[in-house]
Amino acid sequence: MNIQQLYEFCLSKKGVTEHFPFDEDTLVFKVGGKMFCLTSLKAWENSTPALNLKCEPEKNRALRAEFDAINPGYHMSKIHWNTIDFNRDVSDKMIGELINHSYDLVFKSLPKKIQNEILGNEYF
Repeated sequence: MNIQQLYEFCLSKKGVTEHFPFDEDTLVFKVGGKMFCLTSLKAWENSTPALNLKCEPEKNRALRAEFDAINPGYHMSKIHWNTIDFNRDVSDKMIGELINHSYDLVFKSLPKKIQNEILGNEYF
């Protein structure tokens, strides 16, 4: 996966927007105004790409034990976020699954009204 593929993958999800809320380097993808994926553009340029993704605490512990490339979230809550280093022992397919999981966790935490607006549902 390269930065363009990551960008297109994240933006293909319903309600996703891109932001640079911290600086000109940290690309943040949000759904319903809440972050689900962060990455450093400089790290991609330096061939050391990584992502911060939200994940359930128990699943975080299991993933960190299984994969060398998955560590507690850098500058994030170590309980709820992981940093995943690319080009190590996590496949692109698995990274895609972890992005989907992060998106789903954040989406499900949104108020029903915002979820329905994103899905285009008028009544619920």
